[in-house]
Amino acid sequence: MTLLGQFALWASLLVGIWAAVVGFSGRWHGRPELALSVTRAVYALFATLLVASAALWQGLITHDFNIEYVASYTSRNLPGYFIVSAFWAGQKGSLLFWAVVLSSFAALAQWLTPARYRALLPYVAAVTSSVTAFFILVMLFASNPFERLPFTPPDGNGLNPQLQNIGMIIHPPMLYLGYISITIPFAFAIAALLSRRVDTGWLQAIRKWTLMSWLFLSIGITLGMWWAYVELGWGGYWAWDPVENASLLPWLTMSAFLHSVMIQEKRGMLKRWNMSLIIGSFLLSIFGTFITRSGVIASVHSFTQSNVGYFFLGFLLLSGILSFTLLYTRWERLEADVQLESMVSREAAFLFNNLLFIGIAFSVLWGTLFPILSEAVRGTKISVGPPFFNKVNVPLGLLLLMLTGVGPLIAWRKASTANLKRQFTWPLVTGAVVALVLLALRVTDFYALMALALAGFVLGTLAQEFIRGTTARHKMYSESYPTALLQLVSRNRRRYGGYVVHLGMVIYFAAFAGYAFRTEMEATLRPGDSATLKSPFGHTYTFTHLGVSQFEQLNRVVTQASVQVTKDGREAGVINSEKRQHFSEPAPGVRQKSFEPSTEVGIRSTLQEDLYIVYAGSVEGTEEAVYRFTINPLVIWVWIGGVVLVVGGLITMWPGGTGGGAPRPRQAGYEVQLAGTAGPAA
Repeated sequence: MTLLGQFALWASLLVGIWAAVVGFSGRWHGRPELALSVTRAVYALFATLLVASAALWQGLITHDFNIEYVASYTSRNLPGYFIVSAFWAGQKGSLLFWAVVLSSFAALAQWLTPARYRALLPYVAAVTSSVTAFFILVMLFASNPFERLPFTPPDGNGLNPQLQNIGMIIHPPMLYLGYISITIPFAFAIAALLSRRVDTGWLQAIRKWTLMSWLFLSIGITLGMWWAYVELGWGGYWAWDPVENASLLPWLTMSAFLHSVMIQEKRGMLKRWNMSLIIGSFLLSIFGTFITRSGVIASVHSFTQSNVGYFFLGFLLLSGILSFTLLYTRWERLEADVQLESMVSREAAFLFNNLLFIGIAFSVLWGTLFPILSEAVRGTKISVGPPFFNKVNVPLGLLLLMLTGVGPLIAWRKASTANLKRQFTWPLVTGAVVALVLLALRVTDFYALMALALAGFVLGTLAQEFIRGTTARHKMYSESYPTALLQLVSRNRRRYGGYVVHLGMVIYFAAFAGYAFRTEMEATLRPGDSATLKSPFGHTYTFTHLGVSQFEQLNRVVTQASVQVTKDGREAGVINSEKRQHFSEPAPGVRQKSFEPSTEVGIRSTLQEDLYIVYAGSVEGTEEAVYRFTINPLVIWVWIGGVVLVVGGLITMWPGGTGGGAPRPRQAGYEVQLAGTAGPAA
């Protein structure tokens, strides 16, 4: 099977090069049979990489430890469901995963794209095949998943304990799918530039691809925060780690694109900006891959240092030079149809929104690259920590949150005073009431106060939009209010799905504000000893150490410390925290320790706060235990916000509704608007 996998990689390389050369050559113009051969090459590329993936799966499932990758990331006692995550747990497997998924997306793009965009597809095939061929080259010449060992060990090393978490079966694929699917919008953008078809047609062709990419990135980032929270034991969910930053960067630029593309579709503006955002998002996805695989920046999330990083750096530079050179040659064709008429308009709000997204992205990129730049210039690697990122990005994030509520309230082209007064009254009142309540509760942290007050303002905006639209349908069609609401969302999925996404972001920001009020303490307790900690919501928790026990579970020896918790004098149950020592079994009855001991956090979540208990170890092998007790307010709302965001994204992507279809030429005319609404929603 490894020979078959190796042969499939070489075959896929040849097929990918064929598709790229013919596609970019343009010789398929006027020759339908040659254009068809390019499309068929994309399908063949997917088929050959699928064979290669099946060969690696076979090695993982049968424990073929003669394959170096299988021996490095699996063991005989590894639970079966973690063998799934072993496929992408290491560098070599993740490269193959990336290539096969990209080839599948490329095949779907060829198959599902409507006929009116067929002229772009050979160029799209050329771009996707080029990127896929690059990943295959890296595998064949630098990081081959089918590399064999000179001997066959009796057992493998096993999977890193931190990766033996159910979240790691879902988190990496979601993040990879987000990274990988960015290539499809990028391919259509390059195809539009090469074919000189730079109207809104290419935007219509990629709308759902960009939404899908953004949605996968959102899911991947949120699951990554959850994994860091439950697995790493430090009590938080975002540390501005370089690999975390690398995943955030394309999410920020894609978010900017999804907002500004509406201006191009409606008003013919920001054409150059949108093309630049798509190219930049693709380059940032490659940059993220470079960061995780080069070893130039230390991170708990990154792979080990290898020469693969140089391949990605070269590909990143080459892609950037070629893409922006092509964009420069088509610059004149991307001139805006109209100019910005007023700074008090929805167009201006979207523009400021974009500038904030890019400002945050630049600060994150600068902070991530600063250690590399400082080492190159001064010879000393200077790391940039969370204080820098928080100082710059928290104010920018609050401005972004404010614009989330402002944008839907302002009219297109130019807002009148009457429009502003009618639209802003209730959202401003809502935000002011929230601020006053927080001040009455003696909330003094400025940024937390601003985040929650602005969240109230945005909630007022969203509620007003839904209420006015629902009321309009109720009056016009005599529908019941629930039916009117469902019909409103169903017939305007792009708009109201976006509002649900904004609701998810509001929940995120409110939950992030809770981090400012976290409390924690450390305690060393003998069995029967207690420690007390007061929560920001006024509850008093008492933690009583019950004892330490040890037992075997699956492929590990577990040392478990148990704590009895009381809340305001009432029993709230027992919370366990563990130290786990994983082992492998090269022969029956023979055990070898694998990796350093890992920590399993004890967590009890409510809508108000999380109890977060970390067992740090025992004193000299006794039952006297060292604990860290943390109370994290509003953490569960981070995960709720993620669910709401995903639901909104799915509503927006769901077939039907308005906002899809072929592009229509902008023309002069009248817009009918229901009284009291911000636009033609009903």
